[in-house]
Amino acid sequence: MNETNGSEQPEFRSAEEAVGWITGRMKFGIRPGLARMELMMEKLGHPHRRLKFIHVAGTNGKGSTCAFLTKALVQCGYDVGTFTSPYIERYQNRIQYNGRDIDDESLVSLANTIKPVFDEIAASEWGAPTMFEVSTALAILYFAKVAFPDFVVWETGLGGRLDSTNIVTPIVSVITNVGHDHMEILGDTLEQIASEKAGIIKPGVPVISAAEQSEVIEVLRRTASERKSTLYLLNEAFRFEPVASVLDRQTLNFSGPFRELANVDIALNGAHQLKNAAVALMTLEVLRQYYAVVLDDEPLYEAMRTAQWPGRLEMVSHSPRLLLDGAHNPEGAQTLAEALRTIYRYDKLHLMIAMMPTKQHDGVLKALLPLADTLIVTEPDFFKKAEAGELAELARRMLVELGKPTDVVVEPDWNKALDLLTGRTGPDDLAVVTGTLYLVSDVRSRMLHGKLSDKGW
Repeated sequence: MNETNGSEQPEFRSAEEAVGWITGRMKFGIRPGLARMELMMEKLGHPHRRLKFIHVAGTNGKGSTCAFLTKALVQCGYDVGTFTSPYIERYQNRIQYNGRDIDDESLVSLANTIKPVFDEIAASEWGAPTMFEVSTALAILYFAKVAFPDFVVWETGLGGRLDSTNIVTPIVSVITNVGHDHMEILGDTLEQIASEKAGIIKPGVPVISAAEQSEVIEVLRRTASERKSTLYLLNEAFRFEPVASVLDRQTLNFSGPFRELANVDIALNGAHQLKNAAVALMTLEVLRQYYAVVLDDEPLYEAMRTAQWPGRLEMVSHSPRLLLDGAHNPEGAQTLAEALRTIYRYDKLHLMIAMMPTKQHDGVLKALLPLADTLIVTEPDFFKKAEAGELAELARRMLVELGKPTDVVVEPDWNKALDLLTGRTGPDDLAVVTGTLYLVSDVRSRMLHGKLSDKGW
């Protein structure tokens, strides 16, 4: 089955070799732009044109929204491809068919198909494709030539306009929200960031969003109007009403332009997940109305009730209680803080955090420090990271301003830091691991499987 690269032997003989090549591209960084993707798609025969994409962008909530959409469509009888990033445990997590990771044989075969195209582009004026571009091309080939799903739930990697996923023309676009993230690439203001996210809006393709800031809504309205795309905006075209909320179960009423859905249960925790669920329901309603997608109530309700997304308010241990949440930007940290105030009960809160160097550390710490009795600052096992000592010093300065006595511990080795965290967490306490998903990924793998996760986007 394996393709060759012009020689008698294939370039990659195992999934480990293929993944090593792809993730090894990560150290060469991010290079926004679609020229290399367009070249790859042309040389591969434009496989993306055979697929129906649901394109999902946004600062926070993308993964959860993708989880709701995938679960609902699969539960209602459709075959669904899903492309998400970053993955939580292994590279194959990011490319799934009906909730199952891409198989190793397909991964190796498709990597061998892509490699000669990669080499040809690398030798051109455009330079070598990035890790994310290779991953995007591999996902497209898998869905178009191996799995053949009815729909592809397609999450952006970074931004939207220049993201490699924007090579596709979807049947519906989703922009969950817009906040402060990746500002070194997307821009310094919400308007600039919104413009990048709005880059996924295609002419005539409906778009759903839960954006709430007036300056962001203005950008989305203008872009949708210019491209003659119908904009379904939360609190205008559709709404939701919280009905009940207990740990591991929330209930909402949804009302949209086409119908109402009462008493929809979800298992994901946090008030923000009600909003993500409403966005997913509105997206499904658009599919139902525009494309005659059949969504019977019973499987739809069951899908919403059982959808899960790892690493977001996920309790991975009950003795001691250890909660994971990848709150890596200020908005995510505020959402986590609100959940810690309203959902969880504890005597003391022990917080472990690691961050990437480009994130807004002060905004994240500002949201979380007032709640923490202990702060353990560590570093992800990743080639890019914020230095634990520097992050701890910022935390100490902020704690002085808050007038809050909090024990701050610096332990760059995340394994040792995790031992310190669990050792401090009493029966009535709560331990929280947060910050970069690269830390959350490793902690989750160790706590649930007793092994390290793979690495990379």
